[in-house]
Amino acid sequence: MRRLVLLLLSMTASLASHAGEPAHFVPRSLELHGKTYRYQVFVPDGWTAKRSWPVVLFLHGSGERGSDNRSQLSQGLPPWLTQHGKDFPAVVVNPQVPTDRDWGGEIEQVALQALDDSIASRHGDRRRPYLTGLSMGGYGSWQIGLDHPGIFAAAAIICGGIRHPNDLEWLYVQGIPAQVADPYAWVAMHIGKLPVWIFNGAVDEVVPPDESHRMHAALETRRDEIRYTEFPGVGHGSWNAAYATAELWPWMFAHRLPVTR
Repeated sequence: MRRLVLLLLSMTASLASHAGEPAHFVPRSLELHGKTYRYQVFVPDGWTAKRSWPVVLFLHGSGERGSDNRSQLSQGLPPWLTQHGKDFPAVVVNPQVPTDRDWGGEIEQVALQALDDSIASRHGDRRRPYLTGLSMGGYGSWQIGLDHPGIFAAAAIICGGIRHPNDLEWLYVQGIPAQVADPYAWVAMHIGKLPVWIFNGAVDEVVPPDESHRMHAALETRRDEIRYTEFPGVGHGSWNAAYATAELWPWMFAHRLPVTR
């Protein structure tokens, strides 16, 4: 009888191991230019190396900067995953921007290396990398999309923009020539064929929706794969409604990068 119980326990454990991992966040780190950068990776429920997984790069806002490798999980997509992660079928990479920095320059390289490392270590599908960010991370998403066209299958950009909003003179997309008359059209021309779903709160006083209006209009003239959602009565924290939009993730994951030979 004891042997039978042990055998059943062994079979149960074996079946559980083949069922995949439960949803959880894993702290990771990488080395770049002699510095160590830490980040978090969300592993979806049932993860297994027996299949390939979509991988989402999430860029947080300015209030989550630091070096604790925890604050970037406090707003936007990570809290949503904590509640709904059991049904979320993708790996999510969550880098953190150091205090007083933004997503440009070296930190952009950190984010992309964290994405690439996570694709390698978590059996990510290289035809299904996705980009999303909010506020400062929305600006960072436009920046990365501009600097690296063709590496993401689709993007969801929340309360981001191109030019600096209100008094935040440090926050803007870099690399746009000073003589360009319409920076929104210029970004739309250089960002490639990236499908984008833009979100903004209608009464956002931090990043006014005019930034999203202008990018939406510029992109609409160049492609069909562009969506815009504005939430009436919602201010800057529009990411809660955006990530809860039921159509977002099926739309996102339906896109794939073309096959390369």
